Amino acid sequence: MDRNLALNLVRVTEAAALGAAKHMGRGDKNAADQAGVDGMRKMFDTINIEGTIVIGEGEMDEAPMLYIGEVVGSGGIKVDIAVDPVEGTNSVSKGLPNSIAVVAMAPRGCLLNAPDMYMNKIAVGPKAAGRIHLDAPIYKNLNATAEALNKSITDLTVTMLDRPRHDDLIKQCREAGARIKLFKDGDVAAALATCFTDTGVDMLVGIGGAPEGVISAAALKCLGGEFQGKLIPSNEEEKQRCIKMKIDVHKVLYMEDLIKGNEVYFAATGISDGELLKGVIYSEKGTAKTHSVVMRSETGTIRFVETIHKLNKKPKYAF
Repeated sequence: MDRNLALNLVRVTEAAALGAAKHMGRGDKNAADQAGVDGMRKMFDTINIEGTIVIGEGEMDEAPMLYIGEVVGSGGIKVDIAVDPVEGTNSVSKGLPNSIAVVAMAPRGCLLNAPDMYMNKIAVGPKAAGRIHLDAPIYKNLNATAEALNKSITDLTVTMLDRPRHDDLIKQCREAGARIKLFKDGDVAAALATCFTDTGVDMLVGIGGAPEGVISAAALKCLGGEFQGKLIPSNEEEKQRCIKMKIDVHKVLYMEDLIKGNEVYFAATGISDGELLKGVIYSEKGTAKTHSVVMRSETGTIRFVETIHKLNKKPKYAF
């Protein structure tokens, strides 16, 4: 794929972040999400791709834009696209940290069209890649990660969603001596954090959304980290959907199961301040600043992009 597509993806996540950030702290998560979708959708129309949304805002009859199966772009190379225009809608509406706009892209047929259900997950950065396994007891994964990072388990930081379903997992991590860092929303941002030493996060574990799992895997493939997941259908309908997709719910899904090949692009822009990315800053009238990261798995290139937007010079995009 054209390497210039990477920077075009940043423009897509920037547009989503600029739209959603207007609703920061206003208490309306649906308005924030819609603004992110609208911004992302408009910018996709300017890119020379024929992109099929395989992970999006829902099925065609559930979402007005960026629904699963929708084709975006102005025409060109055929690609699969996974999007989350506003990861952490609650965080945006409440003015809380760690909300981002994200896009992952790969050649047609390379992204798993993950059903919208729960997934058990584990993610680590490059140094611990190949040392962990989702089915292993948590203390074994903690030991292996600590050894790979040349740390004591007492210096290890494990992050997971702040949910009652994780109470036993939290207890096991504490008994092993690890530090715990809970987060309210934002699986993808938390998985990303495992790959950057400045965040202080060493491992992501626990149950979250399956679509976010595929997007996280795309990011970690670019970064050299490792992600594993296992689908958790909660009813018969979800089980049948997995059977139809020929996904074994008892099987651990590895990176290659989630993202085939080595041509993956990933971009994210901060909406609210987080450990890795700063949120959108509106300065003088008509001016805004965004902070993004864009990655390409084939080359391993990681770019952090800080952009100053003169919004009055972009009349097509009303943020």
